[in-house]
Amino acid sequence: MADTDDLESVRTRTRALCSGFPDEYWRETDRNRRYPQEFVDTLTAAGLLSALIPTEYGGPGMTLTQASVIMEEINKSGGHSAACHAQMYTMGALLRHGSDQLKDAYLPLIAAGELRLQAFSITEPAAGSDTTSIITSAERDGDHFVLTGHKNWTSRIAESDLALVLARTGDRTEQRTRGLTLFLVDLRRVRADQPDALEVMPVRTMFNYATNQVHYRGLRVPADHVIGEVDAGFRYVIDGWNAERILLASEAIGDGYWFIDRAVAYANQRTVFGRPIGTNQGVQFPLADAYMKVRAADLMRYEAARLFDAGEQCGAEANMAKHLASEASWAAANAALDTHGGNGFVDAYDVERKFRETRMYQVAPVNNNLIKAFVATKVLGLPRSY
Repeated sequence: MADTDDLESVRTRTRALCSGFPDEYWRETDRNRRYPQEFVDTLTAAGLLSALIPTEYGGPGMTLTQASVIMEEINKSGGHSAACHAQMYTMGALLRHGSDQLKDAYLPLIAAGELRLQAFSITEPAAGSDTTSIITSAERDGDHFVLTGHKNWTSRIAESDLALVLARTGDRTEQRTRGLTLFLVDLRRVRADQPDALEVMPVRTMFNYATNQVHYRGLRVPADHVIGEVDAGFRYVIDGWNAERILLASEAIGDGYWFIDRAVAYANQRTVFGRPIGTNQGVQFPLADAYMKVRAADLMRYEAARLFDAGEQCGAEANMAKHLASEASWAAANAALDTHGGNGFVDAYDVERKFRETRMYQVAPVNNNLIKAFVATKVLGLPRSY
């Protein structure tokens, strides 16, 4: 784990930045489904969104443990990390598998806040969680690849300068994970030179999440913008999954602490029948139970991040951290809503907003049932069910 003083420094710094964006700010962006541009600009200027970029490319060179604290504090402050979290975990594919040419060209600009890599375009309507079944194609044409297909859940592409796109370059064989290639797409060039090749259709969801369906219509990508080897892209995608799960677990943990803090404060000051409602065990026990679940998930988050930072296998721990954190934040959300009673449904208290936001973690970036299947087969050694 990173040094405790370093973690506290990151925590304090992030908390100070978040203090400039009170509940009213997040309430307004949620109501209008508006991208929180001012908040993202502030974090970008502070260098926090380039946390995992090494110092040799101009980044802070933080550990994943430190980065996870940034995500936790954003949500714990009442904010929502979905507007910016992808820049942290998408970076790994470029950093670990991109060519020196691509890293030298883009990483310093991302670290300086001049470019944003926030879009990861993988999921397709028919394939869903079965990534190896995607059919968006990339055909070689001289020194370019031509991308054609339809993606959904491509978030923040309108707010990004760069995107990572997974497409099929080979037939699906017995080795299901072969034949997929990962591309770094410079959206600035696409918008300037071939705007008709990219169609972005915003999708309104139950909370403020800048996600879209995307059509690639013969979009040309230079062949030197392939990440790693052709046909090996699936491996580069899953290489980033552990970081993604740990970071999103941290967000859910931040939500969990926010719900507990708000509910405890409300239970202490809300008086009914002549006494604070927090006097009642019917209020105390659900909050205490949810708090213990959040603390336990927090420990698993730190263990997963420690293993990741040490370069050790952490797939099981990363998945379990995400599962436990999402379940704990949901327990805390329900306890907070029950504590607030009818006021919990009123937007001025912010519980209903955070309630909608934290529900996502049980289904994304991976459904909790798939995590159970992973633990059952990969950890416990049971036969595969799919």
